[in-house]
Amino acid sequence: MARSEVIRGRAETFDEGYYERFYRNARTRVQGPRDVARLCRGVLGVAAWTGREITSVAEIGAGTGLWRDWFAKHRPAVRYVSTDVSAFACKAYGHRRLDITKARLRGRFDLVVCQGVLPYLDDDAALRALDHLAAMTGSLLYLECQTDRDLAEVCDLTVSDPALRGRPPRFYVERLERQLVMLGLGLWAPKAERAGLYDLESGTLAHEPRREPRLPGATPAILPGADAPRRARRSEP
Repeated sequence: MARSEVIRGRAETFDEGYYERFYRNARTRVQGPRDVARLCRGVLGVAAWTGREITSVAEIGAGTGLWRDWFAKHRPAVRYVSTDVSAFACKAYGHRRLDITKARLRGRFDLVVCQGVLPYLDDDAALRALDHLAAMTGSLLYLECQTDRDLAEVCDLTVSDPALRGRPPRFYVERLERQLVMLGLGLWAPKAERAGLYDLESGTLAHEPRREPRLPGATPAILPGADAPRRARRSEP
């Protein structure tokens, strides 16, 4: 969510005072355990609805570890790797130290979580981070990232960090669409899975250039590695 110190150059000072204000103090924190529990249930619900099994999770910017703690309690069999750029957070909450603008975790994870990190980065660093997030995503990416409109019209600025950097949504979307497909609600999936989606199930497909309609009797194209086309369903009379 919000962080009270900006990453300038590569120096970060997300210290104890920041976490006290934005996460531990019930009056001033931007989110708490109930908020994160709702997000966890929602993300896993979408995963189940779309037929995805979540057995591994990587979190970037884990902060006080609320996501990790929820999974430890409710999904203990899931392999969970929590990371943060803050030396304080890593020591206090037991995360692996990682600067996502410089490196990524090895391999792919069923779910990658990155909540409220990218608005603190300059443009070049944010683009590198987006590439690393996409490369780590095996099945789903959950990305919470405030845009300029969000900061102007949606966010409660009385409790949000004034250091957040607003950008137009296309900054993030155009970069992510090189490797991923937008599902909505902050969720993205690898492009290889796009053949299994109807157009209106994906924001990415919905705004693609107009395609020529398929002639009656023509065989639909199937992307390599995709399952057979879904059959249209209709209600019983």
